[in-house]
Amino acid sequence: MVRVTYGAPRHQKKVRWFKRARGFRGGRSKLWRTVRESVVRAWAYSYRDRRQKKRQFRRLWIVRINAAARMRGMTYSQFIAGMNRAEIGLNRKQLSELAIHDPKAFDALVEEAKSVLS
Repeated sequence: MVRVTYGAPRHQKKVRWFKRARGFRGGRSKLWRTVRESVVRAWAYSYRDRRQKKRQFRRLWIVRINAAARMRGMTYSQFIAGMNRAEIGLNRKQLSELAIHDPKAFDALVEEAKSVLS
């Protein structure tokens, strides 16, 4: 009976794993067992961080809006409450961009929020 070997398919499988580990440092891209562990862990982190990225951007936008609102004499929560009462439907990303790139428009929004609250 002929002995079955998996030389070529096994090598191709390893090549695919090593390609996924390109750019990793040291043994993480050179040693077979370490490559497997590193790639699987990298997949887990990338899956998790695709979800966390959305949370982190929202936190960044809120920090920016809060800073811009405080420069104009309001807190973030007061500003958002005023925006909701005035029924201005801008999301936090848009507000953050306005605060950075168009301060005059953001000033107008703050004044509108202040007038609705008082």
